[in-house]
This record gives sequence, C-alpha cells and structure tokens, in this order.
Amino acid sequence: MLRTSIVRAARSSASLAAIPSTRQAVHRAAPAVCAQQQQIRKAHAISNPTLANIERRWEEMPPQEQADLWMSLRDRMKADWKELTLQEKKAAYYIAFGPHGPRRPPPADEGRKVIFITLATIAGSVALFFFTRMFASPHRPKTMTKEWQEATEEYMQAQGTEPITFKKGMMVQSLPAAQQTKQPKPEE
Repeated sequence: MLRTSIVRAARSSASLAAIPSTRQAVHRAAPAVCAQQQQIRKAHAISNPTLANIERRWEEMPPQEQADLWMSLRDRMKADWKELTLQEKKAAYYIAFGPHGPRRPPPADEGRKVIFITLATIAGSVALFFFTRMFASPHRPKTMTKEWQEATEEYMQAQGTEPITFKKGMMVQSLPAAQQTKQPKPEE
C-alpha cells in the first residue's frame, strides 16, 4: 500500500514538473492565437438584421444579448473605423450615448403628475389642519396667560437662568387672562 502511494506521488511530481514547460509553451503561443482570433473577428462585419432598428429593440433585448452585441461592436471598433459599416457606427453611437437606461428622458406628463400630487398633498394637510381645529378647545391653555408667564419669569430670575441676557418682560407674550376671553375680532 505504501509502495503504491509513493509511486503515485512520484508520477504526480513528474507531471507537475512538466507543467511549467507546457505553460510556457502555451504563453508563447497565446499571443499569436489571440491575434489570429481578433483578426478573424475583425474580418467580418456584424449583420444588418442584427443592427436593424437597434434603437427600438435595445431596451427589450436580454442583458446577455446586449453584452454580446456590445462586445462584438467593441471588437469591430478596435480596427480601422473606415472599415465599419454605417449601421455599425450608428449602433455603437446609440449604445454608448443613446437615450436609454439612466439617460432616458422623463415621460411627457411627469411634470403634471408632480404638480398634481404636490397640490393634493397640500390640500390634504390644510383639510387635516382645519379638521383638527374643529375639535380643539376654544380656550387657550393656562400656561398661555400673562400671569403664568410673569410667574415663570420670576422663577427663572430666582434660579439665575441666563443672568447676562435675561431682562424683565422677556417671557411675557400673551394678554392677561381677563382680556383673553374678550378678544376683539380684528377689523378687516
């Protein structure tokens, strides 16, 4: 058993030693083979039915087909551009710079939809505001009276809050409680 594993190891090491020379031979031959393949690819133009109406068909084409067409066009463009057909030039330009994907223009009625949705949202918020005001109490909270705000001001002075910028009457912004109930309506 040990003998067979040693023999196998020796064979595999011998085959591994042969690999670098095989790899070197492949790497030396690879540029010539690649150059031949590129010349073969560049030798023939892409068929007109493949490129016909590419502007209409591009979006519906499967991604693999789009990639294959772009790669073949890219290979054709590596050669002299005078050899490209007019269809190939148009297709290459459309694929590179055409109005598809993120460069697609917005739909014609998009501005109208945005304005309508914005106005509907504003109208809904105004309606919600007035609906909540219908159920709100007509009396102001007790903290919004002049007396409460003066008491708050005295408390803040006693605590030493903002001793530099604090001035008398700073917190008072409401009418006295007696006047709040009899507020005259503004004249129009």
